[in-house]
Formats: sequence, structure tokens, C-alpha cells
Amino acid sequence: MISREKIERINALAAKKKSVGLTEEEKREQAQLRKEYIEAIRQNTRKQLDRIRFDEDMSPEELEAEKNKKS
Repeated sequence: MISREKIERINALAAKKKSVGLTEEEKREQAQLRKEYIEAIRQNTRKQLDRIRFDEDMSPEELEAEKNKKS
């Protein structure tokens, strides 16, 4: 997970880019922060997808256990 401070910095750089522009150093920082943000999104998405289980792939015992969990 990316920190709140980094997200705020990404937003601040985006706003500055629209208003007055960025220095070369700020452009590099923005690119690095965006890269970190995208990687965090990818990792979270992978974790969510890894938790998905299809009924067809589960044994009868696993299906019963899932039913009991939901009740």
C-alpha cells in the first residue's frame, strides 16, 4: 500500500504541472511516485484475484465449508 503522504505528493505535483509546470527533478519524482502507485495497485489487484475461488474448482467438502461460513 502506498502511503497517504505519497498520494498527496502525487496530487500536488499534478496540480503544479497544470498551473506552472514542473522542474526536471520534479518530473523524475512524479514518474517515480506514479510507478510506485501503479505497482501498489497491481499488487492489490493480484491479491484480490488470488482469493477468488470458483465453485467448479472446489470439492464438495470445500463447498459445504464455504456455505457454513456465509451462514
